[in-house]
Amino acid sequence: MSKKVTFIGAGSIGFTRGLVRDLLSVPEFKDFAIAFTDINAKNLAMVTQLVQRDIDSNNLSIKIQSTTDRRQALEGADYVFNLVRVGGLEAFEIDINLPLEYGIDQCVGDTLCAGGIMYGQRGIPVVLEFCKDIREVSSSDCIMFNYANPNSMITWACNKYGQVPTIGLCHGVQHGHHQIAEVFGLAKNEVDIICAGINHQTWYIQIKHQGKDLTPYLLEAFEKHPVYSQTEKVRIDMLRRFGYYSTESNGHLSEYLAWYRKRPEEIKDWIDLSSWIHGETGGYLRVCIEGRNWFENEFPKWLSQPALEYKPEKRSEEHGSCIIEALETGRVYRGHFNVVNNGVISNLPADAIVEVPGYVDANGISIPQIGDLPLGCAAVCNQSITVQRLAVEAAVKGDDFLLRQAMLLDPLVGAVCTPPEVWQLVDELLVAQERWLPQYSAAIHAAKERLASTELIPTNKNYPGAARLPVRESQ
Repeated sequence: MSKKVTFIGAGSIGFTRGLVRDLLSVPEFKDFAIAFTDINAKNLAMVTQLVQRDIDSNNLSIKIQSTTDRRQALEGADYVFNLVRVGGLEAFEIDINLPLEYGIDQCVGDTLCAGGIMYGQRGIPVVLEFCKDIREVSSSDCIMFNYANPNSMITWACNKYGQVPTIGLCHGVQHGHHQIAEVFGLAKNEVDIICAGINHQTWYIQIKHQGKDLTPYLLEAFEKHPVYSQTEKVRIDMLRRFGYYSTESNGHLSEYLAWYRKRPEEIKDWIDLSSWIHGETGGYLRVCIEGRNWFENEFPKWLSQPALEYKPEKRSEEHGSCIIEALETGRVYRGHFNVVNNGVISNLPADAIVEVPGYVDANGISIPQIGDLPLGCAAVCNQSITVQRLAVEAAVKGDDFLLRQAMLLDPLVGAVCTPPEVWQLVDELLVAQERWLPQYSAAIHAAKERLASTELIPTNKNYPGAARLPVRESQ
């Protein structure tokens, strides 16, 4: 069996390495062709060296095709993994720090809120170029697996405008599944779940153990858990008020909603600083900066450590390799995937990207009907979908009026900022990220003129955030 799998943004070293291990742990895939491409030649060379060593150590004859020429890497590809972060950490710092001057305190800023919206503006046009290349040089039935954030927005744009079948993949459902099993004192494989919603706002709408519905007992179980009762306060509060547990981490979830990060003096009541993911101001940015700073020092250590073993029991819980395995071998796989709704969740818009159960075998990817989400859960999702739709259309068309509306309707931005502040913030974000936003050239020119000629609303340029920790110099 021989297929070609291409990784775009392969310089994401840990993620790329793990996905290749997952893929090549499938016995039938020993003859697969693997291609890496990235705009950062230095990172690409290092990840290629490390993963090639893994491949060689597992006695496989595969030689990675590694190139900065994306079209060359995509030529003949049957499957594509998208792992890119357009603008890198330089743009990411703007996503976090500039909105913070307006009081918008984000933990992650890559899915919704001001940071996620701008991340989409940078990423969508670039990924649509990937789609163009795939249509022109890849296999006619090539599938793209999108791991890049904002996952829903990018997956939406690829399916609607890119004309490439694209599945959004995430690991939030698996992580929450582990937590639910743990609070009941069970193993994960003893608990059956159905999750449905949108990426990072997916709800465990059915939880069963040996046929018994555990949902009514979930709140008490989390409230009594010695760790989660402290680290998952937002998720527990949402469970208390909406009746269902959400997939996403405490910090992530807190920035998608209007209620938990709008008053600086109250933010610490809802978060925990034992790990960045529990709600630290700019937490993900901090760990990404640390990872970048340590990368060159850590790389020789990785090379001196044992190679990864390509064995089925060593695979991660990421969906990508399992979907390919099911499609190519016929072995059935069940997971949760981000796909175009088309009525799967009947009280969410048909054009939205929803995260729902899916079954994969040699016949393809099949998505069962879910029906209605609980009304409260659907209302939360619909708020975010409105923002996503506006942001996608804005990114594709370079329409700053739609971009401003997306910002204004975002739950946290709208809870913190007035409309004039939102308009000024968008002007500042467009100008600050000009190099990554060619579709907005006219809007950026006008924004520069406004910022130079009008009296600006004062902002707090020295505000550190409610719960910011310093970047560590060493591990």
